[in-house]
Amino acid sequence: MSKILFVVTGAQHWTLADGTRHPTGFWAEELVAPYRAFTGAGHDVVVATPGGVVPVVDEGSLAADANGGQENADAIRAELGRIDQLEAPLKLEDVDLDEYAAVFYPGGHGPMEDLAVDATSASLLARALDSGKPLGVVCHAPAALLATQDEKGASPFAGYRLTGFTNAEEKQAGLADNAKWLLEDRLVALGVDFRAGDPWAEHVVVDRNLYTGQNPASSAPLAQEILAALDA
Repeated sequence: MSKILFVVTGAQHWTLADGTRHPTGFWAEELVAPYRAFTGAGHDVVVATPGGVVPVVDEGSLAADANGGQENADAIRAELGRIDQLEAPLKLEDVDLDEYAAVFYPGGHGPMEDLAVDATSASLLARALDSGKPLGVVCHAPAALLATQDEKGASPFAGYRLTGFTNAEEKQAGLADNAKWLLEDRLVALGVDFRAGDPWAEHVVVDRNLYTGQNPASSAPLAQEILAALDA
């Protein structure tokens, strides 16, 4: 079957407006649920991070209340432990897009710190969009799209319908007041057609070969949409 590239944040914190560092990384469900879907369908998943650093999971995403109970939280943690690729990711700089049938960006607050300003990721995103291959981006990972803006303020994603973690969700999560910027605001300023669903509810937006999900609950249905495109 095909290979699918997971571009995962290498950040371990998110710098807030007051200078404090909020511990973060990738969000467990947003990596595990798509990984489970893609590998279950027979695809190989390859993980890449900026500089090839070993990514860290946001411990908040392994809490019982983030997973519908301790049993599910323990299951997610166990699944993460079985993903060997997380221990030896590729350097994002060494990725050859031609080797992959699709590209997927899990979220977590980490992308707000590193991928939002990563030129290598920006180039990959632009090339993936232009290639017609399914490009999946979920929750806070659309922050990576901000790095595609050129010196004139233009981005290849301008005009695309998409979604991501909303201002309302960031406020309800308790971090909006101390954030340097909010994802929804920055994406709108980039020129995208931002489509917000109800807070915390499943919400997936597909525009051409761009597949986006709003929040953790959207990661599994987002993966299913990409699988359907690969099977078409």
